[in-house]
Amino acid sequence: MEKDFYKTLGVSPEASSEEIKKAYRKLAMQYHPDKNPGDKEAEEKFKAAAEAYEVLGDLEKRKIYDRYGVAGLKDSGYSGPGNFEDIFSSFGDIFGDMFGGFGGRASQRRQGPVQGNDLRYDLHITFMEAVHGVEKELEITKRETCWTCEGTGLRPGHKAATCPTCKGHGQVVHAQGFFRVQTTCPKCRGEGTLITEPCNDCQGQGLVNKAKKVSLKIPAGIDTGARMRLRGEGEGGRKGGPPGDLYVIIYVEAHEFFHREGNDIHCRFPLNMAQAALGTKVTVPTIHGSKELEIPAGTQPEQVFTLKGEGVSSLRGGGKGNMYISIKVIIPKKLNKKQKELLEEFAQLQGGKGESHEEEGFFKKILHMLAEEKS
Repeated sequence: MEKDFYKTLGVSPEASSEEIKKAYRKLAMQYHPDKNPGDKEAEEKFKAAAEAYEVLGDLEKRKIYDRYGVAGLKDSGYSGPGNFEDIFSSFGDIFGDMFGGFGGRASQRRQGPVQGNDLRYDLHITFMEAVHGVEKELEITKRETCWTCEGTGLRPGHKAATCPTCKGHGQVVHAQGFFRVQTTCPKCRGEGTLITEPCNDCQGQGLVNKAKKVSLKIPAGIDTGARMRLRGEGEGGRKGGPPGDLYVIIYVEAHEFFHREGNDIHCRFPLNMAQAALGTKVTVPTIHGSKELEIPAGTQPEQVFTLKGEGVSSLRGGGKGNMYISIKVIIPKKLNKKQKELLEEFAQLQGGKGESHEEEGFFKKILHMLAEEKS
């Protein structure tokens, strides 16, 4: 069943960011695993609340979820909050404010290598680029690991100082009635150390902004919503951590003639009345070039012809789709005297030969339309 993150947090879809955060803090306190040892149901509710907050607490993820649901989130690179350590790392500020993660879990991962954040890039390509494949060069600006301090944030030759508030533990203990509660150290934010001599190039952040060009090979047959992953092209890591990944989300522009459904191509092709009635041979454009199409006599409006193998290549292999051509019979809006006489004569001949009432009615309708337009 589709997950309802609003229902999980007990808020309405119109809830503000502060209301969402408040609801999550309440549930996190209630179902925290250190407060409910061995309670699997509480653990699941804790994870569910964390997942809901990770989505609804982020404006971009919330927009995608509101419009496309969980499937849209997965297409944009979202894979869920992960395990407990991931949750405590991601929302350590909330756990620190409320109860410090009950045992300092929120600060454990901050002291070691930190992997860089994943990045997203929205790429718009043309219809033909999508069906045939294309190679694109992306220009991105991202934060990369500082080459001077190698992501430590320290000026070369210096070391981080032990935090005087938590004595290097990354946590401080507060007594609240009968309870002793550990919270993330407000001075070092769980690091246990302070940068007193920051790197001149990154100002102690461990990361610097850098413009970069990245090559991306897009396969034939890709469609809107597809996600491509470039490993190691995300934000740089800190303290020896690896870089994140870059997720490229594909958006395909509409075509003025072709319409795609899966691997099949659909189009409407115009014929005049004479061509449809007498039959003809026409040249039809396809995504692979022009093809000859035999139009049999008596072709009806909206009749569909199939060109096998003239569709889009499958991303998973297995050949190409088909092209479906729907006939659009063009009725002239204006007729000269000769054309009208011939059409009237044709209508009389049709009636005289005992043609079906359906055909007779069709041509009478045409004559009536022509008369109305002339008047």
